Amino acid sequence: MIDIKLLREQPDFVRAAIANKKFKTDIDSVLELDAARRTKITEAEQARAAQKAANKEMAALPKGSPEFLTAVKGMKAMANRAKELEAEAKTADEAFQEAFLSIPNLPDPSVPVGKGEDENVVASTWGDADADYPYALPHFDIPWFESRIDFARGVKTAGAGFPFYVGEMARLVRALVNFFLEEARLNGYEEVLPPIVVNAESATATGQLPDKEGQMYVDEKEGLYLIPTAEVPVTNFYRDEILDSDQLPIMRCAYTPCFRREAGSWGAHVRGLNRLHQFDKVELVKWTDADSSMQELEKLRENVEATLQKLELPYRVLRMCTGDIGFPHAKQYDLEVFAAGQKRWLEVSSCSNFTDFQARRAGIRYRGPDGKPITAHTLNGSGLAVPRVLAAILENHLQADGRVKVPACLQHWMQQEYIGEAK
Repeated sequence: MIDIKLLREQPDFVRAAIANKKFKTDIDSVLELDAARRTKITEAEQARAAQKAANKEMAALPKGSPEFLTAVKGMKAMANRAKELEAEAKTADEAFQEAFLSIPNLPDPSVPVGKGEDENVVASTWGDADADYPYALPHFDIPWFESRIDFARGVKTAGAGFPFYVGEMARLVRALVNFFLEEARLNGYEEVLPPIVVNAESATATGQLPDKEGQMYVDEKEGLYLIPTAEVPVTNFYRDEILDSDQLPIMRCAYTPCFRREAGSWGAHVRGLNRLHQFDKVELVKWTDADSSMQELEKLRENVEATLQKLELPYRVLRMCTGDIGFPHAKQYDLEVFAAGQKRWLEVSSCSNFTDFQARRAGIRYRGPDGKPITAHTLNGSGLAVPRVLAAILENHLQADGRVKVPACLQHWMQQEYIGEAK
Protein backbone atom coordinates (compact mmCIF):
# COMPACT_ATOMS: atom_id res chain seq x y z
CA MET A 1 0.00 0.00 0.00
CA ILE A 2 1.07 3.59 -0.43
CA ASP A 3 2.03 5.89 2.43
CA ILE A 4 -1.15 7.16 4.13
CA LYS A 5 0.60 10.47 4.87
CA LEU A 6 1.17 10.99 1.15
CA LEU A 7 -2.50 10.33 0.45
CA ARG A 8 -3.64 12.78 3.14
CA GLU A 9 -1.17 15.53 2.33
CA GLN A 10 -1.01 15.27 -1.48
CA PRO A 11 -4.27 13.73 -2.70
CA ASP A 12 -4.11 15.53 -6.05
CA PHE A 13 -0.63 14.13 -6.70
CA VAL A 14 -1.83 10.60 -5.88
CA ARG A 15 -4.94 11.07 -8.02
CA ALA A 16 -2.90 12.22 -11.02
CA ALA A 17 -0.37 9.37 -10.66
CA ILE A 18 -3.12 6.74 -10.52
CA ALA A 19 -4.83 8.29 -13.53
CA ASN A 20 -1.74 7.37 -15.56
CA LYS A 21 -2.19 3.70 -14.65
CA LYS A 22 -4.96 1.44 -15.89
CA PHE A 23 -6.59 1.23 -12.46
CA LYS A 24 -9.46 3.32 -11.12
CA THR A 25 -9.76 4.30 -7.48
CA ASP A 26 -12.15 6.74 -5.80
CA ILE A 27 -9.60 8.74 -3.82
CA ASP A 28 -12.24 11.05 -2.32
CA SER A 29 -14.13 8.06 -0.94
CA VAL A 30 -10.96 6.63 0.60
CA LEU A 31 -10.20 9.98 2.25
CA GLU A 32 -13.76 10.20 3.61
CA LEU A 33 -13.45 6.70 5.07
CA ASP A 34 -10.10 7.64 6.58
CA ALA A 35 -11.62 10.73 8.23
CA ALA A 36 -14.58 8.73 9.53
CA ARG A 37 -12.27 6.05 10.89
CA ARG A 38 -10.08 8.57 12.69
CA THR A 39 -13.15 10.24 14.19
CA LYS A 40 -14.52 6.93 15.46
CA ILE A 41 -11.14 5.91 16.89
CA THR A 42 -10.88 9.24 18.71
CA GLU A 43 -14.40 8.90 20.11
CA ALA A 44 -13.65 5.36 21.32
CA GLU A 45 -10.38 6.44 22.94
CA GLN A 46 -12.07 9.38 24.65
CA ALA A 47 -14.85 7.13 25.94
CA ARG A 48 -12.32 4.70 27.44
CA ALA A 49 -10.37 7.58 28.96
CA ALA A 50 -13.56 8.98 30.52
CA GLN A 51 -14.41 5.54 31.86
CA LYS A 52 -10.98 5.19 33.48
CA ALA A 53 -11.26 8.65 35.05
CA ALA A 54 -14.75 7.89 36.38
CA ASN A 55 -13.54 4.56 37.75
CA LYS A 56 -10.77 6.34 39.62
CA GLU A 57 -13.26 8.79 41.11
CA MET A 58 -15.61 5.96 42.07
CA ALA A 59 -12.78 4.13 43.85
CA ALA A 60 -12.42 7.11 46.19
CA LEU A 61 -16.09 6.93 47.27
CA PRO A 62 -17.22 4.93 50.34
CA LYS A 63 -18.32 1.51 49.12
CA GLY A 64 -22.08 0.98 49.51
CA SER A 65 -22.80 4.71 49.82
CA PRO A 66 -25.58 6.20 47.69
CA GLU A 67 -22.94 8.10 45.72
CA PHE A 68 -20.98 4.88 45.10
CA LEU A 69 -24.07 2.99 43.91
CA THR A 70 -24.99 5.81 41.58
CA ALA A 71 -21.44 5.83 40.22
CA VAL A 72 -21.60 2.05 39.60
CA LYS A 73 -24.69 2.50 37.42
CA GLY A 74 -22.96 5.29 35.56
CA MET A 75 -19.87 3.17 35.08
CA LYS A 76 -21.88 0.36 33.48
CA ALA A 77 -23.43 2.82 31.05
CA MET A 78 -20.03 4.29 30.23
CA ALA A 79 -18.50 0.83 29.69
CA ASN A 80 -21.34 -0.16 27.37
CA ARG A 81 -20.96 3.06 25.42
CA ALA A 82 -17.18 2.57 25.12
CA LYS A 83 -17.73 -0.94 23.75
CA GLU A 84 -20.23 0.38 21.22
CA LEU A 85 -17.81 3.07 20.07
CA GLU A 86 -14.94 0.57 19.82
CA ALA A 87 -17.09 -1.69 17.68
CA GLU A 88 -17.98 1.27 15.45
CA ALA A 89 -14.30 2.20 15.24
CA LYS A 90 -13.42 -1.36 14.24
CA THR A 91 -16.10 -1.35 11.53
CA ALA A 92 -14.94 2.04 10.26
CA ASP A 93 -11.32 0.87 10.20
CA GLU A 94 -12.19 -2.29 8.26
CA ALA A 95 -14.12 -0.24 5.69
CA PHE A 96 -11.15 2.09 5.30
CA GLN A 97 -8.60 -0.72 5.02
CA GLU A 98 -10.62 -2.44 2.32
CA ALA A 99 -10.81 0.78 0.31
CA PHE A 100 -7.18 1.68 0.99
CA LEU A 101 -6.00 -1.69 -0.35
CA SER A 102 -7.64 -0.84 -3.67
CA ILE A 103 -5.15 1.96 -4.32
CA PRO A 104 -2.35 0.78 -6.64
CA ASN A 105 1.28 1.68 -6.27
CA LEU A 106 2.34 4.94 -7.90
CA PRO A 107 4.57 4.81 -10.99
CA ASP A 108 8.12 6.01 -10.63
CA PRO A 109 8.82 9.32 -12.44
CA SER A 110 11.16 7.47 -14.82
CA VAL A 111 8.31 5.31 -16.17
CA PRO A 112 7.09 6.49 -19.61
CA VAL A 113 3.52 7.76 -19.57
CA GLY A 114 1.22 5.77 -21.84
CA LYS A 115 -2.18 4.15 -22.04
CA GLY A 116 -1.26 0.59 -22.94
CA GLU A 117 1.17 -1.89 -24.48
CA ASP A 118 1.47 0.03 -27.75
CA GLU A 119 3.21 2.82 -25.84
CA ASN A 120 5.84 0.66 -24.14
CA VAL A 121 9.38 1.72 -25.05
CA VAL A 122 12.02 -0.61 -26.47
CA ALA A 123 14.99 0.11 -24.22
CA SER A 124 17.47 -2.29 -25.82
CA THR A 125 17.80 -5.39 -27.99
CA TRP A 126 20.27 -8.27 -28.17
CA GLY A 127 20.85 -10.70 -31.00
CA ASP A 128 19.48 -10.52 -34.52
CA ALA A 129 15.75 -11.11 -34.77
CA ASP A 130 16.03 -10.49 -38.51
CA ALA A 131 18.57 -13.27 -39.02
CA ASP A 132 17.73 -16.12 -41.37
CA TYR A 133 16.06 -19.04 -39.60
CA PRO A 134 15.50 -21.23 -42.67
CA TYR A 135 14.04 -24.23 -40.84
CA ALA A 136 12.02 -22.45 -38.15
CA LEU A 137 8.45 -23.56 -37.54
CA PRO A 138 5.92 -22.63 -34.87
CA HIS A 139 6.83 -25.07 -32.11
CA PHE A 140 3.35 -26.60 -32.14
CA ASP A 141 3.78 -27.45 -35.86
CA ILE A 142 7.01 -29.42 -35.40
CA PRO A 143 6.02 -32.98 -36.48
CA TRP A 144 7.18 -34.72 -33.28
CA PHE A 145 6.08 -31.95 -30.88
CA GLU A 146 2.93 -33.66 -29.60
CA SER A 147 4.80 -36.87 -28.81
CA ARG A 148 7.10 -34.94 -26.46
CA ILE A 149 4.59 -32.46 -25.02
CA ASP A 150 1.26 -34.22 -24.75
CA PHE A 151 -1.56 -31.71 -24.48
CA ALA A 152 -4.31 -34.22 -25.33
CA ARG A 153 -3.58 -36.45 -22.36
CA GLY A 154 -3.18 -33.37 -20.21
CA VAL A 155 -6.70 -32.32 -21.16
CA LYS A 156 -7.97 -35.80 -20.28
CA THR A 157 -6.19 -35.76 -16.94
CA ALA A 158 -6.63 -32.17 -15.75
CA GLY A 159 -7.94 -29.86 -18.46
CA ALA A 160 -6.59 -27.50 -21.10
CA GLY A 161 -3.28 -25.86 -20.28
CA PHE A 162 -1.85 -28.74 -18.22
CA PRO A 163 0.41 -30.73 -20.59
CA PHE A 164 2.58 -33.76 -19.93
CA TYR A 165 6.29 -33.37 -20.79
CA VAL A 166 7.60 -36.75 -21.92
CA GLY A 167 11.06 -38.28 -22.12
CA GLU A 168 13.78 -35.99 -23.40
CA MET A 169 11.42 -33.00 -23.21
CA ALA A 170 10.92 -33.57 -19.49
CA ARG A 171 14.71 -33.69 -19.15
CA LEU A 172 15.04 -30.47 -21.16
CA VAL A 173 12.59 -28.72 -18.81
CA ARG A 174 14.62 -29.94 -15.85
CA ALA A 175 17.83 -28.82 -17.56
CA LEU A 176 16.40 -25.33 -18.02
CA VAL A 177 15.38 -25.11 -14.36
CA ASN A 178 18.81 -26.33 -13.23
CA PHE A 179 20.51 -23.83 -15.52
CA PHE A 180 18.36 -20.95 -14.30
CA LEU A 181 19.05 -21.82 -10.66
CA GLU A 182 22.78 -22.17 -11.24
CA GLU A 183 22.94 -18.80 -12.99
CA ALA A 184 21.08 -17.23 -10.10
CA ARG A 185 23.45 -18.83 -7.58
CA LEU A 186 26.48 -17.51 -9.46
CA ASN A 187 24.91 -14.05 -9.36
CA GLY A 188 24.61 -14.17 -5.57
CA TYR A 189 21.02 -15.36 -5.04
CA GLU A 190 20.45 -17.90 -2.28
CA GLU A 191 18.05 -20.68 -3.24
CA VAL A 192 14.91 -21.40 -1.24
CA LEU A 193 12.27 -24.05 -1.88
CA PRO A 194 8.98 -22.42 -0.82
CA PRO A 195 5.41 -23.64 -0.35
CA ILE A 196 3.30 -23.61 -3.52
CA VAL A 197 0.19 -22.52 -1.61
CA VAL A 198 -0.27 -19.29 0.35
CA ASN A 199 -2.93 -17.83 2.59
CA ALA A 200 -4.91 -14.67 1.89
CA GLU A 201 -2.63 -12.55 4.08
CA SER A 202 0.37 -13.47 1.95
CA ALA A 203 -1.47 -12.84 -1.32
CA THR A 204 -2.64 -9.48 0.02
CA ALA A 205 0.88 -8.51 1.07
CA THR A 206 2.28 -8.89 -2.44
CA GLY A 207 -0.72 -7.28 -4.15
CA GLN A 208 -2.35 -10.33 -5.75
CA LEU A 209 -5.33 -9.53 -3.55
CA PRO A 210 -7.49 -7.57 -4.07
CA ASP A 211 -6.45 -7.45 -7.74
CA LYS A 212 -6.02 -10.91 -9.26
CA GLU A 213 -8.63 -13.02 -7.46
CA GLY A 214 -9.98 -14.23 -10.79
CA GLN A 215 -6.57 -15.42 -11.96
CA MET A 216 -5.72 -17.63 -8.98
CA TYR A 217 -6.81 -21.15 -8.12
CA VAL A 218 -8.22 -21.25 -4.60
CA ASP A 219 -9.13 -23.93 -2.07
CA GLU A 220 -12.05 -22.11 -0.48
CA LYS A 221 -12.42 -24.67 2.31
CA GLU A 222 -8.84 -24.20 3.49
CA GLY A 223 -8.52 -20.57 2.42
CA LEU A 224 -5.36 -21.31 0.44
CA TYR A 225 -4.30 -20.14 -3.02
CA LEU A 226 -2.07 -21.98 -5.50
CA ILE A 227 0.75 -19.55 -6.20
CA PRO A 228 0.83 -17.67 -9.53
CA THR A 229 4.56 -17.05 -8.96
CA ALA A 230 7.18 -17.80 -6.30
CA GLU A 231 7.25 -14.06 -5.66
CA VAL A 232 4.30 -14.49 -3.31
CA PRO A 233 5.67 -17.00 -0.77
CA VAL A 234 9.27 -15.80 -1.02
CA THR A 235 8.45 -12.12 -0.44
CA ASN A 236 6.42 -13.14 2.61
CA PHE A 237 9.43 -14.93 4.10
CA TYR A 238 10.19 -11.72 6.05
CA ARG A 239 6.60 -10.60 6.67
CA ASP A 240 6.21 -8.72 9.99
CA GLU A 241 9.98 -8.69 10.58
CA ILE A 242 12.58 -5.96 11.08
CA LEU A 243 15.84 -6.60 9.23
CA ASP A 244 19.31 -5.29 10.00
CA SER A 245 20.39 -2.76 7.40
CA ASP A 246 23.74 -4.52 6.93
CA GLN A 247 21.83 -7.57 5.67
CA LEU A 248 20.59 -5.64 2.64
CA PRO A 249 20.25 -6.32 -0.17
CA ILE A 250 18.96 -9.82 0.52
CA MET A 251 18.77 -11.88 -2.68
CA ARG A 252 16.85 -15.13 -3.05
CA CYS A 253 15.89 -17.40 -5.94
CA ALA A 254 13.23 -20.09 -6.02
CA TYR A 255 11.99 -22.70 -8.44
CA THR A 256 8.27 -23.56 -8.29
CA PRO A 257 5.47 -24.69 -10.51
CA CYS A 258 3.12 -21.74 -11.02
CA PHE A 259 -0.63 -21.78 -11.52
CA ARG A 260 -2.72 -19.18 -13.34
CA ARG A 261 -6.29 -19.44 -14.53
CA GLU A 262 -5.75 -16.95 -17.37
CA ALA A 263 -9.51 -16.57 -17.71
CA GLY A 264 -10.69 -15.48 -21.13
CA SER A 265 -7.46 -16.43 -22.96
CA TRP A 266 -8.00 -17.88 -26.41
CA GLY A 267 -6.84 -17.66 -30.01
CA ALA A 268 -3.75 -18.55 -32.02
CA HIS A 269 -1.46 -16.45 -29.83
CA VAL A 270 -2.03 -18.80 -26.88
CA ARG A 271 -1.46 -22.08 -28.75
CA GLY A 272 1.06 -24.64 -27.56
CA LEU A 273 3.45 -23.36 -24.92
CA ASN A 274 2.50 -19.72 -25.35
CA ARG A 275 0.09 -19.76 -22.43
CA LEU A 276 -0.43 -22.50 -19.85
CA HIS A 277 -2.32 -22.83 -16.59
CA GLN A 278 0.60 -24.67 -14.96
CA PHE A 279 4.21 -23.84 -15.77
CA ASP A 280 7.69 -23.93 -14.24
CA LYS A 281 9.57 -20.79 -13.34
CA VAL A 282 12.59 -19.60 -11.40
CA GLU A 283 11.94 -16.35 -9.56
CA LEU A 284 14.50 -13.82 -8.34
CA VAL A 285 13.54 -11.73 -5.29
CA LYS A 286 15.32 -8.85 -3.55
CA TRP A 287 14.79 -6.87 -0.36
CA THR A 288 16.68 -3.56 -0.39
CA ASP A 289 16.88 -0.23 1.38
CA ALA A 290 14.93 2.73 0.08
CA ASP A 291 17.93 4.42 -1.55
CA SER A 292 19.33 1.60 -3.67
CA SER A 293 16.28 -0.19 -5.04
CA MET A 294 16.39 1.38 -8.50
CA GLN A 295 20.06 0.45 -8.91
CA GLU A 296 19.22 -3.07 -7.74
CA LEU A 297 16.47 -3.24 -10.37
CA GLU A 298 19.03 -2.58 -13.10
CA LYS A 299 21.28 -5.32 -11.69
CA LEU A 300 18.34 -7.71 -11.59
CA ARG A 301 17.52 -6.98 -15.23
CA GLU A 302 21.18 -7.47 -16.20
CA ASN A 303 21.21 -10.86 -14.44
CA VAL A 304 18.22 -12.03 -16.48
CA GLU A 305 19.66 -10.67 -19.72
CA ALA A 306 22.91 -12.57 -19.17
CA THR A 307 20.95 -15.80 -18.79
CA LEU A 308 19.11 -15.19 -22.07
CA GLN A 309 22.36 -14.43 -23.86
CA LYS A 310 23.81 -17.79 -22.83
CA LEU A 311 20.72 -19.43 -24.31
CA GLU A 312 21.53 -17.68 -27.63
CA LEU A 313 18.02 -16.25 -27.92
CA PRO A 314 17.47 -12.81 -29.47
CA TYR A 315 15.53 -10.63 -27.06
CA ARG A 316 14.38 -7.11 -26.41
CA VAL A 317 13.88 -5.15 -23.21
CA LEU A 318 10.72 -3.06 -22.86
CA ARG A 319 10.31 -0.18 -20.45
CA MET A 320 6.67 -0.64 -19.55
CA CYS A 321 4.54 2.47 -19.68
CA THR A 322 2.28 3.65 -16.86
CA GLY A 323 -0.80 2.13 -18.47
CA ASP A 324 0.76 -1.32 -18.73
CA ILE A 325 2.58 -1.81 -15.42
CA GLY A 326 0.93 -3.93 -12.77
CA PHE A 327 -1.08 -2.98 -9.70
CA PRO A 328 1.80 -3.13 -7.16
CA HIS A 329 4.54 -2.04 -9.58
CA ALA A 330 6.44 1.24 -9.47
CA LYS A 331 8.70 0.37 -12.42
CA GLN A 332 8.77 -2.64 -14.69
CA TYR A 333 10.86 -4.06 -17.50
CA ASP A 334 9.55 -6.88 -19.68
CA LEU A 335 12.01 -9.11 -21.51
CA GLU A 336 10.75 -10.76 -24.68
CA VAL A 337 12.48 -13.41 -26.79
CA PHE A 338 12.00 -13.66 -30.53
CA ALA A 339 10.33 -16.91 -31.63
CA ALA A 340 11.35 -17.29 -35.27
CA GLY A 341 8.71 -19.87 -36.18
CA GLN A 342 5.80 -17.73 -35.03
CA LYS A 343 7.65 -14.52 -35.94
CA ARG A 344 6.53 -13.12 -32.59
CA TRP A 345 8.05 -11.67 -29.46
CA LEU A 346 7.23 -13.77 -26.39
CA GLU A 347 7.45 -12.39 -22.87
CA VAL A 348 9.68 -14.55 -20.68
CA SER A 349 10.43 -12.23 -17.76
CA SER A 350 9.18 -9.17 -15.93
CA CYS A 351 11.70 -7.38 -13.73
CA SER A 352 9.97 -5.05 -11.30
CA ASN A 353 10.53 -2.64 -8.45
CA PHE A 354 7.60 -2.38 -6.04
CA THR A 355 9.37 0.25 -3.91
CA ASP A 356 7.79 0.18 -0.41
CA PHE A 357 4.32 -0.91 -1.60
CA GLN A 358 4.54 -4.64 -0.86
CA ALA A 359 6.75 -4.21 2.19
CA ARG A 360 4.32 -1.76 3.80
CA ARG A 361 1.51 -4.28 3.34
CA ALA A 362 3.73 -7.07 4.62
CA GLY A 363 5.25 -5.13 7.53
CA ILE A 364 8.81 -5.71 6.27
CA ARG A 365 11.18 -3.09 7.67
CA TYR A 366 14.86 -2.49 8.37
CA ARG A 367 16.60 -0.33 10.95
CA GLY A 368 18.02 2.96 9.71
CA PRO A 369 21.18 4.66 11.02
CA ASP A 370 19.24 6.05 13.99
CA GLY A 371 17.85 2.63 14.84
CA LYS A 372 14.32 3.52 13.78
CA PRO A 373 12.47 1.07 11.49
CA ILE A 374 12.13 2.05 7.82
CA THR A 375 9.89 0.28 5.31
CA ALA A 376 12.01 -1.88 2.98
CA HIS A 377 11.77 -2.01 -0.80
CA THR A 378 11.04 -5.26 -2.65
CA LEU A 379 11.91 -6.32 -6.19
CA ASN A 380 11.51 -9.44 -8.26
CA GLY A 381 11.96 -10.84 -11.72
CA SER A 382 11.47 -14.06 -13.62
CA GLY A 383 14.79 -15.70 -14.08
CA LEU A 384 13.23 -17.33 -16.16
CA ALA A 385 9.82 -18.85 -17.02
CA VAL A 386 10.26 -22.17 -18.84
CA PRO A 387 7.45 -22.52 -21.44
CA ARG A 388 8.12 -19.58 -23.77
CA VAL A 389 11.89 -19.95 -23.44
CA LEU A 390 11.39 -23.58 -24.45
CA ALA A 391 9.14 -22.51 -27.34
CA ALA A 392 11.81 -20.13 -28.66
CA ILE A 393 14.52 -22.79 -28.35
CA LEU A 394 12.41 -25.29 -30.30
CA GLU A 395 11.65 -22.77 -33.05
CA ASN A 396 14.98 -20.96 -33.38
CA HIS A 397 17.22 -24.03 -33.04
CA LEU A 398 15.26 -26.29 -35.40
CA GLN A 399 17.69 -27.95 -37.83
CA ALA A 400 17.41 -29.06 -41.45
CA ASP A 401 16.96 -32.70 -40.43
CA GLY A 402 13.99 -31.84 -38.17
CA ARG A 403 15.78 -32.11 -34.85
CA VAL A 404 16.40 -29.27 -32.40
CA LYS A 405 19.91 -28.39 -31.29
CA VAL A 406 20.22 -28.06 -27.51
CA PRO A 407 21.93 -24.79 -26.50
CA ALA A 408 25.50 -25.39 -25.34
CA CYS A 409 24.75 -24.04 -21.87
CA LEU A 410 22.18 -26.83 -21.29
CA GLN A 411 24.18 -29.78 -22.55
CA HIS A 412 25.82 -30.26 -19.15
CA TRP A 413 22.40 -31.33 -17.82
CA MET A 414 21.00 -32.91 -21.01
CA GLN A 415 24.09 -34.90 -22.02
CA GLN A 416 22.92 -34.80 -25.63
CA GLU A 417 23.32 -32.30 -28.45
CA TYR A 418 19.95 -32.77 -30.19
CA ILE A 419 16.39 -33.66 -29.32
CA GLY A 420 13.53 -34.79 -31.52
CA GLU A 421 13.29 -37.05 -34.52
CA ALA A 422 15.24 -36.73 -37.76
CA LYS A 423 13.19 -36.71 -40.94
